[in-house]
Order: sequence, then C-alpha cells, then structure tokens
Amino acid sequence: PRVELAWAMKAHQHAQVYFNLISSVDPRFLSLTKVDDQIYEEFRKTFRDLKIDVLDPEELKSEPAK
Repeated sequence: PRVELAWAMKAHQHAQVYFNLISSVDPRFLSLTKVDDQIYEEFRKTFRDLKIDVLDPEELKSEPAK
C-alpha cells in the first residue's frame, strides 16, 4: 500500500506540473503532439459546424448533434 500511495502522490505532482505548463501557454501556440494539425483537420471533417470555443452540453445532446 505504501508503494501505491507513493506512486499516486508522484503521479499527482507530475499532473499538476504539466497542467500548470499547458495552462500558461496560449492554446493557439500550444502543440502537444507532432500530428496536432492532422488530428484537428480530421476532427473538422467530421464536425464541420461544431463551435469549440464554448461547448454547450444541451446543444451536444440535441437531435441534430446526434
């Protein structure tokens, strides 16, 4: 149990550091992987009109969104 707790604490610390790093950068300039642009292009092919600046859960649950 002590090893598991130590691992969980270390994982939490790393998560906090990475969250702080990605939160401090303007998302327009943030690149998480080498294929970010390709992922976004594929996403836009599937979800052409989805507004991603603010997601409305009710809009996502609507019949046209399904």
